[in-house]
Amino acid sequence: MSKRPSISFAKFAAVENGTAVLLLAAESKAAAEAESVVGQALLSRIIDVSDFKGKLAASLSTLAPAGTELDRLVLVGAGDPAKLKADDWLKLGGSAFGKIGKAKHVSVILALPDAEVSGENAADFALGILLRAYTFDKYKTKKGKGDEDREEKSSAKITILVADPHAAKKAFVHAEAVAEGVILARDLVNEPANILGPVEFAERIEELKKLDVKVEILDPKDMKKLGMGSLLGVAQGSVRPARLAIMEWQGGKGKEAPIAFVGKGVVFDSGGVSIKPAAGMEEMKGDMGGAAAVTGLLHTLAARKAKVNVVGIVGLVENMVDGNAQRPGDIVTSMSGQTIEVLNTDAEGRLVLADALYYCNERFQPKFMVNLATLTGAIMVALGLSHAGLFSNDDTLATQLFDAGQATGEKLWRMPLGPEYDKLIDTKNADMKNIGTRFGGAIIAAQFLKRFVGETAWAHLDIAGTAMGAPATEYSQSWASGFGVRLLDRLVQDNFEG
Repeated sequence: MSKRPSISFAKFAAVENGTAVLLLAAESKAAAEAESVVGQALLSRIIDVSDFKGKLAASLSTLAPAGTELDRLVLVGAGDPAKLKADDWLKLGGSAFGKIGKAKHVSVILALPDAEVSGENAADFALGILLRAYTFDKYKTKKGKGDEDREEKSSAKITILVADPHAAKKAFVHAEAVAEGVILARDLVNEPANILGPVEFAERIEELKKLDVKVEILDPKDMKKLGMGSLLGVAQGSVRPARLAIMEWQGGKGKEAPIAFVGKGVVFDSGGVSIKPAAGMEEMKGDMGGAAAVTGLLHTLAARKAKVNVVGIVGLVENMVDGNAQRPGDIVTSMSGQTIEVLNTDAEGRLVLADALYYCNERFQPKFMVNLATLTGAIMVALGLSHAGLFSNDDTLATQLFDAGQATGEKLWRMPLGPEYDKLIDTKNADMKNIGTRFGGAIIAAQFLKRFVGETAWAHLDIAGTAMGAPATEYSQSWASGFGVRLLDRLVQDNFEG
């Protein structure tokens, strides 16, 4: 795996060697602390010659001017300092890291003109560095030039100079826990399916016990006793047995009802008998992005000792073609007792979530449930790759999730639910069918899930377009983005911690 750069915080001081990173506001205005590194006149000359405008996350790397002991100078645009959000600070950190080259020692002058840079801002900048530094290269036995460059960059010692280093260090405890959770989620999604099956995924989850997360793993025999015919029907075509993983973090009051997060964990989705086209099927190793996000979230909450009771549940299956595989037209009985006519075996994620959601609700009676799933291609048709779909039966929860998405840059857009969509999954052969009409596929999938949550406040996040293969950003260059960890950590922090 990729190395993580070493990050520390210190008070402003003279920068005498290595690489210096300076922030510039719009129109390339610099703080006095930045100007002092090479002198106001030299900095102005560099800005003029390079025509650097200071636009948000724009960056420039140049040789340090003669007469200084520095090797390189990196300029990073911050735009309008008054408009910077938490996600923007991540962009600045990621953009800076992308330009440091092979520098061994990097000093970041985290100051802007006419603006205070808080400890939280500094921690978010550092989080952007850690997330940009991530690469997935564990299976490469030969390192090419680009790989060597990344390794050198990731071994850099980065000192962030800021007005209040104590506040920055304190805030970084939380940010570092978030980084660990996102990186865990990325690792899980990036793993090939021959390495990460349901059993192996469950074993990774067991490692959360080191952070005092209570972990329980149910096998097919346990699930059969519970009547989870919907989940087990998906798994029956694979030689790799299903698992249901239950994670509990007890950081709040002893008897307080938990909040719950449920993830779809299809470790590989061939489509089953309704087999997918060959082109792009290799990406279906990432069809467990929801389960990865829930696992990463539980890691983050436990690592930062969140003051809240949380349950995370993930259904782990492989959807394969086999002589024992589920057939189109089969009827299964879910744990809720409701029967489902399976008309398309490639609409399998909702079958897994149906039993996982019902089990979560019945056993834990949570305040609310949020499920995450790479559920439908239809959500990408509707929203593209920059927003995940948000469906909910509760306006307050939906608003809290939307606001958390705006704050973190893991954006959500609320989609409709309603009886006119719900009736599209009625069938005369069972209580419901697992697909509807050609149109509104993401909404119909959400309506299906809604039938398994009762009166509990619930939200469904369709992250098919954002969890894997989403456009690269300043702080995510990985095929797997880890989408959902930062979003849900912010949801918890802003609304549910004492």
